[in-house]
Amino acid sequence: MTIGMFESFVTRHWFSPTAKQIWSDEQTLQAWLDVEAALALAQADLGVIPMDAAPQIAEACDASRFDPDQLSRDIEYAQHPFVPVLKHLEKLCGDPAAGYIHWGATTQNIFDSASALQMRRTHHHVVAKLAHVEKVLSALAVEHRDTLQAGRTHGQHALPMTFGFKALGWLEEIRRDHQRLIARIEESFVANLGGAIGTFAAIGDKGRAVEAEMANRLGLLAAGLPMRSSFDRGADYINSLGLLAGTAERIARDVVFMQRTEIGELEEAFHMGKVGSSTMAQKRNPSTALMLISLCRLMQSRVTLAMGSMVRMDEGDSSATNITDVALPEIGILAASIAETLDRLLDGLVVHKHKMAANLGLTNGLIVSEAAMMQMSDQIGRHHAHELLYDAAQRTVHEGIPFLEAIRQHEMMSHLPAEQAINLDPAAYTGASGTLVDDLAG
Repeated sequence: MTIGMFESFVTRHWFSPTAKQIWSDEQTLQAWLDVEAALALAQADLGVIPMDAAPQIAEACDASRFDPDQLSRDIEYAQHPFVPVLKHLEKLCGDPAAGYIHWGATTQNIFDSASALQMRRTHHHVVAKLAHVEKVLSALAVEHRDTLQAGRTHGQHALPMTFGFKALGWLEEIRRDHQRLIARIEESFVANLGGAIGTFAAIGDKGRAVEAEMANRLGLLAAGLPMRSSFDRGADYINSLGLLAGTAERIARDVVFMQRTEIGELEEAFHMGKVGSSTMAQKRNPSTALMLISLCRLMQSRVTLAMGSMVRMDEGDSSATNITDVALPEIGILAASIAETLDRLLDGLVVHKHKMAANLGLTNGLIVSEAAMMQMSDQIGRHHAHELLYDAAQRTVHEGIPFLEAIRQHEMMSHLPAEQAINLDPAAYTGASGTLVDDLAG
């Protein structure tokens, strides 16, 4: 029986198979065991436990030797998530090695260090996808450097621009998200070994050295001060994933808007057999973009959970760590799914240049009112030019006459030289759209 969004036959295709594998029960158990093995080997190297105990412990740390169904039953009975794992590991090791398993550690040390391993693996997958997204967006910006499009503010035409300029905006934001994640991963998910409250009391003066060696074996940084009540480092990275989700949702909403029937400037990839409606045969919905928006919303709700989990009572609080134990796998899977879906959306994007050009002319020239104002300002002042153009624009809207004609008929035009020419060509007023693409898209 499968229950829940990650494995439901309806929704499981939304989510990254790679990330689901990383956060599967088998891989989670193996990550716990990897930490236990690294701990034993580090302690043996430093003389904390007998040298011959560590290899036996490390050899037994193999998830395939555990029965997950029996573990589930034992965890439910014990009402503790890790003690049943330790008991089975002890049986696999046998005495005397079993007596040196988990030496000086507490469950949260193992869980936090293991989730750091899993988040690192997820991170590598996410940033690889973002690197490809950057290449796709760079190519899109360059290809459409001079493709004219209406720039919009507040849902209304504002000024002319190019689609390359818009794609460049997406690219720059993704670049910042990418670099932000890379800058935070090392410090955010670290190896923790401080024991019951983080003081290394059970290991003594070698505790910090053991943590450093364990971290080295796991390919992680050592926490240094492994306070069980601190989660700001993890929350920092998760916040960055929230920012990535914000960027991805913004891009997806742009696509949804521009794929509207009345606009038709963009279209996501379509294949025969892709269905938009069970009753309206004509529908070609932006389903990938809409799915991406859903994934981003799901991520933001988990970011809020993670922020709340920063507030931890005393030196240990399972009411908070329970939340992150459940939320981190979802966050990892959602992050990878967002990156994969964004990549798929952009890589298959179809640009309809003719619709962009047609939409640019919808307002009878009003989209270049600022251009006209700047051309008149030297002669009559910006404020008078704005007044003239405001009046002319209202005539264009209400009477339907072309904007240039309304300008020429305005009484204030008598204050301008007779030879004054007003250029309302949108292509002449895209500002630095093209040069910004030249300088930044590569």
